[in-house]
Amino acid sequence: MSINIRLEKPSDIATIHQVTATAFFNAPHTDHTEQFIVDALRDSGALSVSIVAEDSAKIVGHVALSPVTITDGSVDWYGLGPISVIPTEQSKGIGSALMHAALKELNNLNANGCVLLGYPGFYRQFGFEPIEGLVLADVPAEYFQAVLLQGVRPTGAVTYHEAFLAKG
Repeated sequence: MSINIRLEKPSDIATIHQVTATAFFNAPHTDHTEQFIVDALRDSGALSVSIVAEDSAKIVGHVALSPVTITDGSVDWYGLGPISVIPTEQSKGIGSALMHAALKELNNLNANGCVLLGYPGFYRQFGFEPIEGLVLADVPAEYFQAVLLQGVRPTGAVTYHEAFLAKG
């Protein structure tokens, strides 16, 4: 298996939608709208970075980055997600490769930091951890994590782009 990580091309859009839907089809703790979120982020111009993972020219994974707002006024913070790997390709390092690529792109954007909602056991290896005082409404603190890339740690409530309300 040779995985190629690259930025999205216009011709990838339909496949990214399908890969995202497939990746979350049997996932717990989801309302199965992740593919619509990616589409809505793209359509609204809020999809700051869109990265795909290919195996033999077939897209098997995707990760999205979009701006978030924080009530303390911190700027240049992004939300990572959704991140998707089709089930037959999971546990092969594709998600990790996408995470490394996303962090590299955040550094290229001169981002101050990134937040995500996810399993602490996986994301800790990339430097993500709960930050005291940085919250996402109605989410247990241990699952809302952040990585500070530069500057000072923010405090306040985080709001994702309205595209995260997309239902289809």
